[in-house]
Amino acid sequence: MSGTVRPETGGGRAGLVTAVARFAARRRWLVVASWAAGLLVLGFLVRQAGGAYVDNFTLPGAPSQQAQDVLKHRFPAQAGDTAILVAYAPAGIQSPAAGPRFQKLLVQARPLPNVTSVSPPLFSRDGRYAYVVLQYDRQAGALPDSSVQALERLADGSGGSGLTVQVGGNVVSAHEGSGHDPYESVGLVAAVLILLLVFGSFLVMGLPLLSALIGLGCGLLLVGAAARFGDFSTITPSFVAMIGLGIGIDYALFIITRHRQALNAGASPEEAVVTAVETSGRAVLTAGSLVVIALMGLYVIGIPFIGNLGLAAAIVVAVNVLVAVTLLPAVLSLVGRNLDRWRIERLYHDGSVADTERGFGHRWSEQIQRRPWLWALAGTAIPLLLAIPVLQMQLGFSNDGTKPESFHSRRAFDLTVAGFGPGFVSPLVVVVERDGRLEQPALQRLQSSIQGSPGVALVAPPNISPDGSAAVLQVVPTTGSSDPRTAALVDRLRDSVIPPATAGTGMQAYVGGGTAALVDIVAQTQARIPLFFAIVIGLSSLLLMTIFRSLAIPATAAVMNLLSVGASYGVLVAVFQWGWGMRLIGLDATGPVEAYLPMILFAILFGLSTDYEVFLLSRVRERHRAGRPTHAAVAEGLASTMRVIGAAAAIMATVFLAFLANSSRPIKEFGLGLAVAVFVDAIVIRLVLVPAAMQLLGEWNWWTPAWLDHLLPRLELEADPKDLPSPSQGG
Repeated sequence: MSGTVRPETGGGRAGLVTAVARFAARRRWLVVASWAAGLLVLGFLVRQAGGAYVDNFTLPGAPSQQAQDVLKHRFPAQAGDTAILVAYAPAGIQSPAAGPRFQKLLVQARPLPNVTSVSPPLFSRDGRYAYVVLQYDRQAGALPDSSVQALERLADGSGGSGLTVQVGGNVVSAHEGSGHDPYESVGLVAAVLILLLVFGSFLVMGLPLLSALIGLGCGLLLVGAAARFGDFSTITPSFVAMIGLGIGIDYALFIITRHRQALNAGASPEEAVVTAVETSGRAVLTAGSLVVIALMGLYVIGIPFIGNLGLAAAIVVAVNVLVAVTLLPAVLSLVGRNLDRWRIERLYHDGSVADTERGFGHRWSEQIQRRPWLWALAGTAIPLLLAIPVLQMQLGFSNDGTKPESFHSRRAFDLTVAGFGPGFVSPLVVVVERDGRLEQPALQRLQSSIQGSPGVALVAPPNISPDGSAAVLQVVPTTGSSDPRTAALVDRLRDSVIPPATAGTGMQAYVGGGTAALVDIVAQTQARIPLFFAIVIGLSSLLLMTIFRSLAIPATAAVMNLLSVGASYGVLVAVFQWGWGMRLIGLDATGPVEAYLPMILFAILFGLSTDYEVFLLSRVRERHRAGRPTHAAVAEGLASTMRVIGAAAAIMATVFLAFLANSSRPIKEFGLGLAVAVFVDAIVIRLVLVPAAMQLLGEWNWWTPAWLDHLLPRLELEADPKDLPSPSQGG
């Protein structure tokens, strides 16, 4: 078989990675001091000049963005966000008991901080509900918390005597749930317990946590600095904390485990550090680079806040990689041979090959290799079963109606829907402009055409700009923002209602507002998903092909990764869209899957799955190059990595699940989606499908055409066969 496996010298290993490892080992105090000084300087700079997190969902070129741009220039007082004030009185808002209190409430609302206008109240048909809009002078994310708190205090103090008052809308919603829940601490406590149970050593437990926390802290500081130059969503800190903790612990654990094995094989502390960085460190560099590339690929979607969320995660991943291959080796050099001094004898495990070859992992692999077809079918059926709900996935954005009932915005949402219908919480804005003054008959024809369109409950009279060249019409749909019929109404207004009504008038009309913006975002993400998926799959396949000199490995890895991603998507649909078990995670209302979540999850999950693929198969190929046949190399590779990959996956899944305690629905979705994918990947893919598939393919696992083998660059992740310790030594 031409190009099957070619012996490669170990001379290429003495490159930059080796030099960095030796420098960190020999100049350990300098490296540690440099990191400490860098963190202090970075923290000071961010504190003095860092940016703020804001929810600014712009969509360049979309009709909703054009509407927002016109509002900003022609109606600067309306370019800010709004809050809604909803009142309810069983006897009637204007009854003797409730009427005076309600009028006093309106008077007190006008001088609130940052409020530019208070609309006249709109009463429900039965007179028991009133709806008032408060216009603010800036976007919700740019408002100080004190302004929103003043509004909430007014609402809380105005109830009583038969009157109920709630406030909501973008202004209130953007400032809710921003407190710090103890979910990170729960994940860290779980990580401590898992590491102790798996390795039985306090230092082996503590060093991965230290590495991850330093990487996360530095990464968050860098993201805070980047927020000064771009808009990063308010969910960014929680999102990157989730990714940073999981990946940081994993990367450090892989390097520490290899370092520990080298020490137990008799290497000096310096040589053990170099060996760990040359092998597992290279794998960390490769896998981390793939995650960063996949996350940066989110800019392909063309939506700034999605791309910036990917950038923030990429920064944290890159910093964790840098910590793992520079600071961690220096700390390991400082620890020297004391890595296992503080240990729990009953739990202690040194990870030697001699032990793993007699252990569960080796026996498990042999069991699968006896009936590979049966195990391959079983391993494929499980994620496919979990993925079935994907067929009914509905992309959109959660609204205030999906928040906990303890939130002001949720209670205001429920009151509004009860009194006026779901469209009042998701109004559309039609912005009209013309060179010169608008003609009143033309504007009235447009209003009548919109009012007569199916799905429209109400069109408010136009609000005309001071110079008469622009107008704003509030359009209230009969359905809510996440209802597919609302999206259909937006498309119908743009395509078949507004164009005929404005033809020959010189008017340009744009359908905007928050609901229309969400429709545009969903449409653009759905259009760009195939391109993004193709880029991520193509790059990861090329990387695996380059590392392992194989066509089969990247092809099977792509299929397996898609299985774990599909399982994750399916569970998200079942829980968040169908409502299965949602109360267990603190939710009481269903809603669509966040429109941007599938792309971000795909980027992270494909990277994490490739992480485990690289760590497992690099050990398998290492054994194969040492002369073992494929079935033996797979058994030995799985046996030597099963414990560490299992621990890493358990830690990562636990950290992700801890974020289900977060009050933000998108963070809950990220946490559950990532945890399910990691669990499926570690248990089903790595322990079942990989050994079964490699047994079925045999030596074809390592085949690549000779011409392609010469074209591909060389990336070495494994130790040279002559450098491998004997099984009795470990390694």
